[in-house]
Amino acid sequence: MQPRFTPTPLYAALAAALTATYAPAYAADQASSLTLNPVVVTGSRAEAASFDMPAAIDVLDREQITAGQPRVNASEALIAVPGVVANNRQNYAQDLQISTRGFGARSAFGVRGVKLIADGIPASMADGQGQAATFNLDVAERMEVLRGPYSAIYGNHAGGVIQLFTREPEARPSVEGGFAAGSYGTTKADVTAQGKMEGLGYVLNASRFSTDGYRDHSAATREQAFAKITGKPDEDSKLTFTVNGLWQHNTQDPLGLTLASYQKNPRGVDPGPISNYPALAYNTRKSIDHLQGGVAYERKFGSDLLQVSAYAGQRSVIQYQAIPRNTQLLPANPQNSGGIIDFDRNFYGLGARYIAVREAAGGKLTTTVGIDYDSSTDRRNGYENYIGTKLGVKGALRRKETDTVESLDPYVQGEWARGDWALTAGLRHSQVKFKVDDQYAVGANGDDSGSRNYNKTTPILGVVYKLNPAVNLYASAAKGFETPTLNEMFYSGAGGSFNFGLAPAKSRHYEVGAKAFIGNSSRLNLAFFQITTDDELVVDSATGGRTSYKNAGKTLRQGVELSFDTAWRRDLTSRLAVSHLRAIYDESFTTGSGASLKTVDGGNAIPGVPRTTVFGDLAWKLMPGLTTAVEGIYRSKVYVEDGNTATPAQSYALANLRVTAEQRVGPWRFSEFARIDNLFDRQYVGSVVVGDTSSRYYEPAPGRNGMVGVNARYTW
Repeated sequence: MQPRFTPTPLYAALAAALTATYAPAYAADQASSLTLNPVVVTGSRAEAASFDMPAAIDVLDREQITAGQPRVNASEALIAVPGVVANNRQNYAQDLQISTRGFGARSAFGVRGVKLIADGIPASMADGQGQAATFNLDVAERMEVLRGPYSAIYGNHAGGVIQLFTREPEARPSVEGGFAAGSYGTTKADVTAQGKMEGLGYVLNASRFSTDGYRDHSAATREQAFAKITGKPDEDSKLTFTVNGLWQHNTQDPLGLTLASYQKNPRGVDPGPISNYPALAYNTRKSIDHLQGGVAYERKFGSDLLQVSAYAGQRSVIQYQAIPRNTQLLPANPQNSGGIIDFDRNFYGLGARYIAVREAAGGKLTTTVGIDYDSSTDRRNGYENYIGTKLGVKGALRRKETDTVESLDPYVQGEWARGDWALTAGLRHSQVKFKVDDQYAVGANGDDSGSRNYNKTTPILGVVYKLNPAVNLYASAAKGFETPTLNEMFYSGAGGSFNFGLAPAKSRHYEVGAKAFIGNSSRLNLAFFQITTDDELVVDSATGGRTSYKNAGKTLRQGVELSFDTAWRRDLTSRLAVSHLRAIYDESFTTGSGASLKTVDGGNAIPGVPRTTVFGDLAWKLMPGLTTAVEGIYRSKVYVEDGNTATPAQSYALANLRVTAEQRVGPWRFSEFARIDNLFDRQYVGSVVVGDTSSRYYEPAPGRNGMVGVNARYTW
């Protein structure tokens, strides 16, 4: 077991060097500045000032994504966005747990309920399931985070939208490399080259991340590669190719802990009901190979713009779960699909949109007409996770099928602005088709082949009123929907065949807000919202890494979000993000079956959703090229299951400290960072496994831990 972080002489020496570093080669000191009104494309798809949009949208620039961070997880930056909960589960087998306004909080792994996009290419599959691990933060230029009604224009599973944009090649070539090391045997190494050559621009990156893990049995290694090639066929057009790869082999999965196990040893694994430590006995682990490429073409026609994109990729996953051997044994359980998931996925998609700008009725009219098509095909097998009495090995075949998901989404959106008013209206029609071809019909395990189609039209409407040049008021409304993902359809409550009976969750979103510039160096955003949902998808049962779902009744989400960014003076800046969300079931329903049947009362809190979250930081530029900052985080308690009877993950408050430095010597630029997270060594639960039938709800977060890093860049 790794010891908790304590400042070693190496850490202390580097921190002291950062604090004392000063050289005449520093660039001239510039006044601390904030980009108070960034240009965004998320939501409108045409370039627009975020201040003028009738939506809650935040932009994280390159400095906010990278400064004082190892650039491993998107949660490092997303924690500063109100309305977003981004949890690092300390479990790289299950990826981050990301939710916006409560959407996506129930996800057992990966990201659902939130649309992920990178350089215009979906990072979410056709069914809505996404993987934030595919975001390459080494080359990130900015992230745009959209919440609320405006997200509906992105269709199925768009309870929010997180879009990553990578850096554009610069005229002067450069190459840079970085290395970071920290607690729990964590290291990160990366190298990036960029530039332009004979009319072509390029950005190339490769990185390797490795950790022994905070918890027992949580080691992981992740390798990523990225390539971006840009060119201009003529003065009015641009062509961009991107390739993104991720390889993550034998990533250990420590599973969650029961309350008693968490209190006894938060860094351990759960002993299980018969003291066989299921995570260790079955060697729970996951391997991922992911490679995708895309091409985007855009051409200007005067003030109009045509955008066309296409992408394709392949993803292979093999996951060893802790499904108990006894629950798989034949002939008692003929429908059990085993304890190993093994699939190869081929996916591709196309997108096209035309953005027209015209004068209309004395104002400016921007009309966007587009269509998106996405498809994925899984060749999926399931195997027993034992041979005889030997556990954690690939055994007999128990599942074989081909799963296909297709989505087709035409949409139209218009924005008209005149004087102090701006109006937005949009309409999107989503068609999502699921098809299963079962090739394992053996004995009592019958043919589970089938299909299910979903159709929904989602409108949006928004209005902005410019009260004065420094204050905008807005209101927006929309309808949204969420189909089940393929993984949520895999198992019925009885643990058997596909659950084609799941209905989509249908929601109605309302939001009013204000955006204000305060003086020349501050911006305030304030949003109030309400969301009502019918047929909410909830956990029916969850055990051993396998989760089944059902439709509940109505839910209600009401909340407020506030952000305030300011430069107090030339060398002192701060950020503040506050969210308060009341997310409840609005009527009673039942989950489980037999002895596990229970009634969930109306008024219960939706699990996985903290009521209050706060983030704030204060950054002080001590001298040119040297900045230190303190971060504060608060999160209220989180219920872990629908009945709200199990002990919730308790509220916590944390402080982090970071120091960054930069020096320039001729064509060289050097930078360093040091950070300490959880400065006061609080013990807390960082994320929860919603509804786990074995009561392994709790995923502990690290105590005090640190990381230091260096980077060198040479520019020709």
